[in-house]
Amino acid sequence: MWQPYGCMMHKYKSIEAKTCLTGKRVAFLGDSRVRQLFHSFIKTIDPDSGKSEDRVKHEDISYKEHSSSIKVDFLWHPEANNSMKERLLSWTHDKSLKPDVVILGAATWSIKLHSGSGESLQQYKVNLTAISAPLERLADHVEVYWVLQDPVYEEALSADRKMITNQQVQLYNQAAVDVLHGTSAVKLLSATRQASLEILTQSNDGLHMPESSRNVGAMILMNSVCNKLLKPIDGSCCQTLPPPNVFQKLSACFFLVSAMVLLILHVVGNNRPHRAVPPDVESLEEKKPVTAPVPLSPKAPLQSLCKMGLIMGYFYLCDRADMFLKEQKFYTHSTFFIPLICIFVLGVFYNENTKETKLLNREQTDEWKGWMQLVILVYHISGASAFVPVYMHVRVLVAAYLFQTGYGHFSFFWLKGDFGLYRVCQVLFRLNFLVVVLCMVMNRPYQFYYFVPLVTFWFILIYGVMAMWPQILQKRANSSGIWHLGILAKLLALLVLICFFAFSQSLFEAVFAVWPVSKLFELNGSIHEWWFRWKLDRFAVIHGMLFAFVYLLLQKRQVLSEGKGEALFSAKISNLLLFLSVVSFITYSIWASSCKTKTECNEMHPYISVVQILAFILIRNIPGYARSLYSSFFAWFGKISLELFICQYHIWLAADTKGILVLIPGNPSINIMVSTFIFVCVAHEVSLITNDLAQVVIPKDNVALLKRLGALGVCTLMVLLLARGATLGA
Repeated sequence: MWQPYGCMMHKYKSIEAKTCLTGKRVAFLGDSRVRQLFHSFIKTIDPDSGKSEDRVKHEDISYKEHSSSIKVDFLWHPEANNSMKERLLSWTHDKSLKPDVVILGAATWSIKLHSGSGESLQQYKVNLTAISAPLERLADHVEVYWVLQDPVYEEALSADRKMITNQQVQLYNQAAVDVLHGTSAVKLLSATRQASLEILTQSNDGLHMPESSRNVGAMILMNSVCNKLLKPIDGSCCQTLPPPNVFQKLSACFFLVSAMVLLILHVVGNNRPHRAVPPDVESLEEKKPVTAPVPLSPKAPLQSLCKMGLIMGYFYLCDRADMFLKEQKFYTHSTFFIPLICIFVLGVFYNENTKETKLLNREQTDEWKGWMQLVILVYHISGASAFVPVYMHVRVLVAAYLFQTGYGHFSFFWLKGDFGLYRVCQVLFRLNFLVVVLCMVMNRPYQFYYFVPLVTFWFILIYGVMAMWPQILQKRANSSGIWHLGILAKLLALLVLICFFAFSQSLFEAVFAVWPVSKLFELNGSIHEWWFRWKLDRFAVIHGMLFAFVYLLLQKRQVLSEGKGEALFSAKISNLLLFLSVVSFITYSIWASSCKTKTECNEMHPYISVVQILAFILIRNIPGYARSLYSSFFAWFGKISLELFICQYHIWLAADTKGILVLIPGNPSINIMVSTFIFVCVAHEVSLITNDLAQVVIPKDNVALLKRLGALGVCTLMVLLLARGATLGA
């Protein structure tokens, strides 16, 4: 698959092409090769057009798209001569005839008619020189492209075309470059020639290129003409970057002020900061240090902010500036499965004994999040979403993350009953800090980082369900079994609410499309993306909550055998459950492989994803030896899985995940190793920075915390009003 060097070419759809070219006239001048480019161009506008393109030869062709008032003409001018010059002069004299875009080129007829003689080449240069003056005048007002000649497949040329050799084509192209290169307003289109070099042998007559090559040329023209108007995020070619907006400038000023204050404090005194032990975002179970933590010094948060400022500068340079190149993804089975095999070999190699052998213990959940995150990263960078079976399996991994969200938070509330404001703010800060900063620095809406809004929403919902009256905890349930029915009633009420919203899109939109709530869930002015993401895994969290309830109940009743080396159940039950789990895995894979479309599979996904998740949990936990080991390699990545998921958007991938960041051009293997190393280091550092700032921003004193929340609410409202005013003004 050919792609331009260093930038990304957007693949324009019909509706996008019509939007860009509305009310415009495009003119193609040249020979049969330019005519082929003309047909590919209008097929981009209307895929059903041009079915009889071979019937019309050696004459003008006109195409009109009435709904968008688009007119595209092909004017037969096989040679660069006075006829072409007069056509160009007529456009410079009569503005009513002047097109908005002109694409022209000719050479092969001159070679053919004059048998490739040297005199013909000299005359070609003279004619081009005469044409260059009206071309330059025309280019002051319209876009002008001169198409350099594609190579020919000499072995397939007919006898009357044998004089059209690649040597002659190169001489004529060089002549065009020499004459027109000084005319800065005229753009030379050479990309189709580069693309044609790979598929010369597919040419039927040796002269005219296959459709795939012509489509590349048409798409390049679309990108050159339309990218600066529509500004597609995956069309970095031929597009100027917008200047930083107010929020980006304010963010830069904030980080600079932090650096200046830190410098002043450094001059005044030198206090060594202490980094607190980071808690797990999902369960928030503190890892107990051997000694009591030393209080953070005044410099510690400033140092964290300075590091964050440097990291955000790197983010901006990678994905909002022209400093680094970008390339498009191209999926092959090898680019997805070979890295996965290498990763899992490493994961199996680094294994250690767990500290405890309970089902879904801390090390095991970190391991689970880690390998899932690595699979998702490989899935994104390889473009594997194009392959439906892989897409469906990755959808199960996302559901498993939400399953863990339900499991972890339910377990915490059920066992500890801590519904305090401090704990809620800690979780919300750790989940959202990086995303909020990126929204400011990278100028992206909150919903763009869809997973964080998703887990934040479900955490708040879990908190509401567990905290609402009556608060049912394990201590209370132990005193009377009736409370178990109470918690089941709460879960049933939550399930009914989910179903109610899932089957009533109008109600869903009525709730989430109201300002200012809509600002949290809108993407490109619509909440459709939020509706899609929420609906796709709507049952995963409640499945996790229900599993946690059943597991903790069985554990309390001592039904499970969780000793070291012991199977979770009796031999017969364990073997039966393992057999059913393996069968469910195979059945799901067969079903996913038979899926024809993503839409068809997504309809079934919410109902069957839990089967795969439960099957994995049973396979991983029923054997005692499996429960006693974990992969420290995967667990390390699991501890920073949230940061990895978010950071990949801009410093590993590019163009907001549409492409791949290129730090080292020309060597994909070294580039991916270097960019991956930097990406993982940044994600790890952001995790530590988030932990440091959480200790400062979220005080344990409720009065101080309420004051800060009030100030945050006022600032947020001001930002929303400012953003709304800017939108209305635009």
